[in-house]
Amino acid sequence: MDQFVSSHPRKVVKEVSAYLGVSPTSGKVAAYFDKQDQLKHLREHFLVPKIADLPNCDLSLVDSSKECIYLVGNSLGLQPKMARKYLEEELDKWAKTGVHGHTQGSRPWAWAENNIEGLMAKVVGAKAEEVALMNGLTVNLHLLMLSFYKPTAARHKILLEDKAFPSDHYAVQSQICLRGFSPEDSMRLLSPRPGEETLRTKDILKVIEKEGESIAVVMLSGVQYYTGQLFDMATITEAGHRKGCIVGFDCAHAAGNVELKLHDWSVDFACWCSYKYINSGAGGIAGAFIHEKHKHTIKPALLGWWGHDLKTRFQMTNELDLQPGVNGFRLSNQPILLVCPLQASLEVFDMTSMQALRRKSVLLTGYLEYLIQYYYTKDPMQPHKPHVHIITPSDPQQRGCQLSLSFSVPIRRVYEELEKRGVVCDMREPSVLRVAPVPLYNSFSDVHRFIETLGAALTASSQ
Repeated sequence: MDQFVSSHPRKVVKEVSAYLGVSPTSGKVAAYFDKQDQLKHLREHFLVPKIADLPNCDLSLVDSSKECIYLVGNSLGLQPKMARKYLEEELDKWAKTGVHGHTQGSRPWAWAENNIEGLMAKVVGAKAEEVALMNGLTVNLHLLMLSFYKPTAARHKILLEDKAFPSDHYAVQSQICLRGFSPEDSMRLLSPRPGEETLRTKDILKVIEKEGESIAVVMLSGVQYYTGQLFDMATITEAGHRKGCIVGFDCAHAAGNVELKLHDWSVDFACWCSYKYINSGAGGIAGAFIHEKHKHTIKPALLGWWGHDLKTRFQMTNELDLQPGVNGFRLSNQPILLVCPLQASLEVFDMTSMQALRRKSVLLTGYLEYLIQYYYTKDPMQPHKPHVHIITPSDPQQRGCQLSLSFSVPIRRVYEELEKRGVVCDMREPSVLRVAPVPLYNSFSDVHRFIETLGAALTASSQ
């Protein structure tokens, strides 16, 4: 594929179709991309559900023996094949050795998460000592905000998106109230310009420049969950720091999806769940990041035994030997049954790099965008034909792998027809589908199958 060097994936699709002598919409283009894909073997490390096993399929419409078209890794990643093996190892160890499992075996329960924090750090562009695996996303956000949000009468605002994920919105709201301030005064919500659906970077920077002296914390998503917009985290962090703000990110939809450089960008703090792009299973153990520049100055507001240095933790002196940085924020030992599937997934990530995954992702999502626009751009000559508007930015540098598709027809019937045909994606009423071709395990043929199935679903839903 190296001979097709272009500035935008759309050009690559056209060049490959010309090279093959076929239409850009031909399945042969997808087959060519899959053949050339140097990461295609990674799919073999995951369990892709069969159509026959999905709850809402109509087996008269599809080949039930086929794998489903799974495009919802932005909500729940696929199960790594090694997850079951690792879980069974720990259950077996528990059954045979009982309490000795805390210190024995390849995954001693008393420090099991320490074995994989280096792998997680590589995924988010951090040093191992800047990352802790613990709790759930919102718990970690609260713990971090308790230490980083230090409002004063002059500087008390928290800057976030108007349509942030509800959990983030509630967390920020409650942190403000906890300090005796009013959300109406202290939540500075960023909205797109009238008639637009995503935030412009220059508008974010303008607010930081204009109101920065009153902003205590800039707390945005890395990738916006609804629109799929990737924020320019490096530029936003730099702008916030120039005005004296703390800058943190919820990376739930960014970690494992896009290339992050949390350390190099000097982000103050970040947190993320691990069950979306990082495939740790529903409710999997989450991650937290604190930049090493804060390791001796930022302390946890809430203390727990697991923040005590491991070397002296079990001496039980009740004289706290607090670990520096994010490790001091640990409260309790990590559930080994959640560590196991996370380890299984991170080992797959370790077979490649986020740079390589990102290169594939740009083309994979660009291919999906091309086919959507080819078939479903609004046609003035056919006003009654269903059309699709892509909310997500078209610039590959401003998005991850997710495209949010807004339909001209009510979405529920279309979604139901897709489900009948073995497509798994995410519906947001009244008119949006969130579709995420994940480079770790999705193929170009998955995308082509989705487009073909979408055509059938639209036809069926209009009858």
